[in-house]
Amino acid sequence: MKAVIADDEDLARGVVREYVLRECPEMEIAAECSNGFEAVKACGECKPDVLFLDIQMPKLDGFEVLELIDARIAVVFVTAFDQYAMRAFDAAAVDYLLKPFGVERFRAAMEKVTRRVGEERPASLPVDLKNAARPVGEYLERVVVKDGARVHVIPAGKLDYAEAQDDYVGLRSEGRTWLKQQTIASLEAALDPKRFVRVHRSYLVNLERITRIDPNTKDTWLAVLADGSKIPVSRGGYTRFNALVRG
Repeated sequence: MKAVIADDEDLARGVVREYVLRECPEMEIAAECSNGFEAVKACGECKPDVLFLDIQMPKLDGFEVLELIDARIAVVFVTAFDQYAMRAFDAAAVDYLLKPFGVERFRAAMEKVTRRVGEERPASLPVDLKNAARPVGEYLERVVVKDGARVHVIPAGKLDYAEAQDDYVGLRSEGRTWLKQQTIASLEAALDPKRFVRVHRSYLVNLERITRIDPNTKDTWLAVLADGSKIPVSRGGYTRFNALVRG
């Protein structure tokens, strides 16, 4: 088996490395990473069987990394903060290691990894697992999306709108559109409902981008955005828009 270790602390990476070399002679350490971007890149290039993943890291946190890697990789979250432990477990990681951990706890995690490798992951998308792990009342401040080998980070305030496209959403920001495997319903649940409004079953719009809403047919309207885009608005969407504007 191949493993990738991702942690911004040299000492923490060293502990995991030592345990892997001592307890798992059949496991090769394919890469070590000090931030989230490096972890995503390493997982794409090395195609590991298992990822030891810190949660609090620079550039991308562990939950964002989870969104951008192959869902078949067995993930063991490693964290120093108890509050993240259940979130990690809820996010369908194979296991979590709470720092500092000993060799017995590491062995228990490896037993779970051995059982998981080769099995299918849950049907839920990683992004939906991340949403399930997010505390109630906390909303995304940015959206991450992978485009080939590159990772783009879109601040929520710069997201103009999202459009449902089969099993994907098209994310429109600063004149460009990125596709991400996610349902528009899960994206809506992850964004602040005071800032984003579902104006149509296929469209979620940044409220600040709407300049006006024009009549279209008897029961539909068109939202005109700051960049000139025109988004269809359903009767229910128009009601939701008015409720937000009127506070």
